[in-house]
Amino acid sequence: MKHRQDEVLAAADRLIAAFGRHDVTAYFAAFAPEASFIFYNLDSTLENRAAYEDEWALWESRDGFRVLGCRSTDRTVQIAGDTAIFTHTVETDVAFAEQKSTNHERETIVFSRQQDGQWLAIHEHLSAKPA
Repeated sequence: MKHRQDEVLAAADRLIAAFGRHDVTAYFAAFAPEASFIFYNLDSTLENRAAYEDEWALWESRDGFRVLGCRSTDRTVQIAGDTAIFTHTVETDVAFAEQKSTNHERETIVFSRQQDGQWLAIHEHLSAKPA
């Protein structure tokens, strides 16, 4: 069990690191094509990775969106067979055009172990962290 938890944490670390350096290719490669996404700042669920990629591209082109950094704390992993639930507190530095800010959020990422042994994210749920 501990080995699988370490594998999931490593997959989460790769995802978070890619996000934190705005490496769009590596970030989206951490998600399965069928992954779904719930973000508190959007009014609908993004039903798959392609929909999220489209939304991200819109943020970049329309809003000048950039991720400047990301920090993950309060991390937990729960294993249920070939599924893992990763939760953490996340602090993200972002820029929209010239305006920079830091978001304080909580996040759940559900990972699924693929046939090749790789853990891919299949669901992400982001919520604002209560003050």
